[in-house]
Amino acid sequence: MSFASDTKNELAHIEPEKKCCMLAEIAGFIRVAGSIGLAGFGKFKIRITTENPAVARHYKKLIQDYFGIETKLEIGESHGVGKNHSKFSYIINIDADNLSEQILRECGILLIKEGNNYISDGIYAGIIRTKCCKKAYLRGVFLAAGTMSDPEKSYDLEFVLDSPTMAADLKKMINSFVDLNCKVVQRGKKHVVYMKKADYISDTLAIMGASNQVFSMEETRIKKEMVNSAKRMSNCDSANMDRSIEASMKQVEAIKKIDEIKGIDSLNDKLREVAYLRLEHPDMSIAALGELCDPPLKKSGINNRLRRLEEMAAKL
Repeated sequence: MSFASDTKNELAHIEPEKKCCMLAEIAGFIRVAGSIGLAGFGKFKIRITTENPAVARHYKKLIQDYFGIETKLEIGESHGVGKNHSKFSYIINIDADNLSEQILRECGILLIKEGNNYISDGIYAGIIRTKCCKKAYLRGVFLAAGTMSDPEKSYDLEFVLDSPTMAADLKKMINSFVDLNCKVVQRGKKHVVYMKKADYISDTLAIMGASNQVFSMEETRIKKEMVNSAKRMSNCDSANMDRSIEASMKQVEAIKKIDEIKGIDSLNDKLREVAYLRLEHPDMSIAALGELCDPPLKKSGINNRLRRLEEMAAKL
């Protein structure tokens, strides 16, 4: 199973304790995963669709617990495209005689204006007055339209929505949480609320209540950081080695030039000692070369003498 599926399965086992949070989560889910049809005589029916069986069972129970009604659960063929989509879809049907209109009104979806019913768009402010309700609503929207990549590959959490108003409202709600920031992009006919920063994604999972997935993601992040750190150290060591070899070759060439034109024995004792040591040990580090001197020299001392040899060779 994918990381997104595991996240939804964990969230689908959360049972809100407060009535307000139960309603907020139901409202978030129906707003995105639900569709409304006419049942005749001005009445409505609700059809809620998901590809996750755990999510379907969760909302069937949640709706029953809050509204006290029994809903019908059907299994159909999924119309999703791509390898990440299930072969089946799970549909919760709420008919006109089963409080469908009351559910729509309490969820802030069916409203009245100038004496007429209308279907609202976006997030109804009365549903998310408190922080706990915002968290529950966010969980409902994620279970309806959320997806995320495997943290081992990349950091990307998205809410794929049909409505630009819903996308704008969801962005505003998410950004109302401290230290969270998301953006909106249009992708074809869809409006995607997304975040790509690992800290934001981890905090969002925690806000929704997916604590096990937070731990899993943080463990993956730590492993990735350790691997990247090891790679950086290895690359740094390789770069330093390449620079050391290049510097040593230049030093050897300079000493050979001095030897050909003037002779190494023409140098003073200090420079002669270092010249012979470098010719005998072309691959040795500066620090190790300094240990062979009598008396031993620090890196700065060896570097100074080798630099003087290069300067002498340049003048010849």
